[in-house]
Amino acid sequence: MKLQHTFALSTLVLAMGFLVQPLAHAAEQQNADNNDQNIEKIQILGVRYKRVSQGATGLTMEIDETPQSISVVSNEQISNFAANNLNDVLRLATGISVEEWETNRTQYTSRGFEIKSTQIDGVGLPNDWGIVTGAMEAYGYEKVEVIRGANGLLTGIGNSAGTINYVRKRPTNENQGEVGVSYGSDDFKRVQADYSALLTESGSWAARVVAVVEDKESYLDGLENDRGYLYAVVDGQLTDNSTLTLGFSYQDANTDGNTWGGLVFNYTDGTQAEWDTSASTTQEWTMWDTINTTAFVEYTYILPNDWDLKVAYNHQGLEDESKLFYASGTIDKNTGLGLNGWPGRYDTDFSADILDITTIGHYGLFGQDHELTLGLSGSQSKKYMYQYPFDFAATPAYGPTPAFPYALDAIPEPEWGDKVEYSDIDVSLLRAYGSTKYNINDSLFMVAGFNAIKYTREGVNSGVDIDNDESEFSPYAGVVYSITDDINTYFSYSDIYQPQEQYDYDGYFLAPTKGVNYELGLKTLWLDNDLMATFALFRAEQNNLASYAGLNANGNYYYKGVNVESKGFEVEVTGRVTENLNAVFGYTLLDVEDENGDKANEWAARNVVNFSMDYTLPQLPEVSVGLGGRWQSKTKNVDYNVEQDAYIVVNAFANWDVSEDLSLRANINNLTDEKYINSLATIGYYGAPVNGSVNLTYRF
Repeated sequence: MKLQHTFALSTLVLAMGFLVQPLAHAAEQQNADNNDQNIEKIQILGVRYKRVSQGATGLTMEIDETPQSISVVSNEQISNFAANNLNDVLRLATGISVEEWETNRTQYTSRGFEIKSTQIDGVGLPNDWGIVTGAMEAYGYEKVEVIRGANGLLTGIGNSAGTINYVRKRPTNENQGEVGVSYGSDDFKRVQADYSALLTESGSWAARVVAVVEDKESYLDGLENDRGYLYAVVDGQLTDNSTLTLGFSYQDANTDGNTWGGLVFNYTDGTQAEWDTSASTTQEWTMWDTINTTAFVEYTYILPNDWDLKVAYNHQGLEDESKLFYASGTIDKNTGLGLNGWPGRYDTDFSADILDITTIGHYGLFGQDHELTLGLSGSQSKKYMYQYPFDFAATPAYGPTPAFPYALDAIPEPEWGDKVEYSDIDVSLLRAYGSTKYNINDSLFMVAGFNAIKYTREGVNSGVDIDNDESEFSPYAGVVYSITDDINTYFSYSDIYQPQEQYDYDGYFLAPTKGVNYELGLKTLWLDNDLMATFALFRAEQNNLASYAGLNANGNYYYKGVNVESKGFEVEVTGRVTENLNAVFGYTLLDVEDENGDKANEWAARNVVNFSMDYTLPQLPEVSVGLGGRWQSKTKNVDYNVEQDAYIVVNAFANWDVSEDLSLRANINNLTDEKYINSLATIGYYGAPVNGSVNLTYRF
C-alpha cells in the first residue's frame, strides 16, 4: 500500500473517531456515585486502570521494589524531545546505546551486548537478531520501559543485555484528542493526530485512534524517507468481572537511497579515513520499503478472592522489499580506489503469533500475604526470504567501484533475474513460567521464579538444512530488604539462555549462549517520593557467545562461540527535583573481557552518561525549556581497525503554551554540531549534524 493510501485510510478512521459523540460521563464519574464498592473496583481495575511495571518478574511490584534495574522513558520526555521514532525514544533511556550501523537497520545494546528480548505490554515477542528494520513509529506508545540485565523469566529467552517493553496507548476515560504539525531541517514534514472517545453511556467502552504521516529527506547524500502509521484500539467491560481489548497497527515506510553496511574508514596505509558528514556508499537505484502490521486481543477476568486471569494474543507481520548496494575494502588515500561493490535484491515475509495465558493473585501463609503468578505461552514465527540473482560478469555493480566518494549515479542497477528462495525458517517457543513474591516480614521479601521452555527452529537457510531442538529450565531469584520506608536494597540472580542467529563456518546456526547474571543494588526515594535514585552493581558470565571470526570459502561472514564476562556499575536519578524542574541522570561503567582476560566488545563505550531535564519558568509558567543528551568515552572495533574518540551530543527544546489548547515547540538536535561515527558495533556512518524542527499542537 502506497503512502497516499495510508494517508487516506488514516484520515477516514480519524474522521470516524471525531464523529463519535460522548453519551455520558466517564466511567469513573459514574462509579463515584455508585454505592456498590465492589462494582466500582471492578470497573476501575477491569476497564482502564493505572498499570505498574511487570517487566522483571510478572508481579505487580513498583519499580523501587523490583530487584532489577528498570528505566522508564515517559510520554512527556518523548514529546519534549520530539522522539518520533523508537530509535530516538531509546536514546533517552539510561544505559541504552542505539547502534545505527545502516540507514535501515538498527540494534539496541545495553551493558555491552545486543538486546534481543522485546515485549509489548509485558508479552514477550520474537526478535530476529535483535535488529529493527526501518524507523518504527513511536506515537502509538504511552511509554517505554527498559529492564537491564538478564530477564529470562518473562520472555523465556534473553542474554545479559536486557529487555525493552513497549507500552501501547489505551483509551482514556474522557473524550480528548490532539492534532500536531511539524516542519524542520532536511525538508522534514509531519502531521500527527490522536483521539480518544467514550463509546457507551456508562463509559465502560472506549476507543482511541492514532495516525501519522511523515516525509523527510536527509543530511546523507541521496537518502529519503516517508512513513504512514495508523493505530486503533477499543477496550471495555463485557461483564462485571470481565474486560476485552482489541487493537491493530499498520505502518508503511518507504526509503530511497539507503545504505547496506556503513562507510569504509580504512586507508591502505593503515590510517583511518575521514569523510564529509553527508558521505554515503549508496546509489540512486537503492530502496528499502517495509510494511509492519500488528494485531492484539486481550481478555481479563477477575476471579474470586482477588485473582486475575489474562489471555493475550498478539500477531506481528513484516513485509519488505529491498535493492541494496554494499561497498567494502581498503581505500588508496591518493586515488580513492580500492572499494569493491556487491549488489543485492531481497524480499522478506515474516509473521509471528503469540498466545499468553497468565493468572496472578494472592495467598496467605505463616500470617503474611504473598503474591503468585503462573503462566503458559506459545509462539510460532515463520520467515521467508527471497533473493534475485544477477549476472556477476555482466554488471558493473559487482567488483571494483569508481574512486570514493563517487556520484549517486556512478554505478548502474543490475539486471535482476526471477526471485528464488533464500531461506525458509520456522521457529516455535513453548513456555511455562511462574513467580512468587514471598513476604518474610514487613521489611523483607523474596522473589523466586522459574521458566521452562521448548525451543525449535527448522527449515532451510542459504542451502543449509536447519533442525534445532532445545529444552531449558531457568530459575530466577531475588531478595529485597527495606532499610527504611524510602530505601530498598536488593540482590537478584537469573539464568541466561539465548538462541543465536549467527552462522559457523559451514553455515549452521551456533548453539545457544548460556550463563548467569547477578545484580546487587540500592533504590531510594526522595522529596516525598518524587525523586528516585538507583545504584546497581552487575556481573554476567556468558558462554558460547557469537563473535566475528572472518569469511568462509564462499565469502560470507561466519562466527565462533567465545566465553565472556561482563561487569559494571550503573546509577540513575530520575523524577521531580523541584516544583519546576524534572530531571533524569544516568551513568554506566562497563568492563567486558573474554576467556583469556583480554578486553572484548570494545565497540561498547566503557563510560556513558545520559541526561535530560525540563524546566518551567516560574515567572512565565506557560514556557518550559529543556536539555538532553549523551556522552560516551572512546570506542574502537579491532576487527575493522576503526576508532571513535569520546563525544557528546546535546539536544534542546523550548515549549510555549500559547493558550490552554494550543502549544508551540522548537527542537534543536546536536546543538554543538558534533561530528561522530554513530556505531562501531558494525561500522556505521556519521551521525546527524545540527538540525531542528518546530511543532504546533492543538488539543481538544
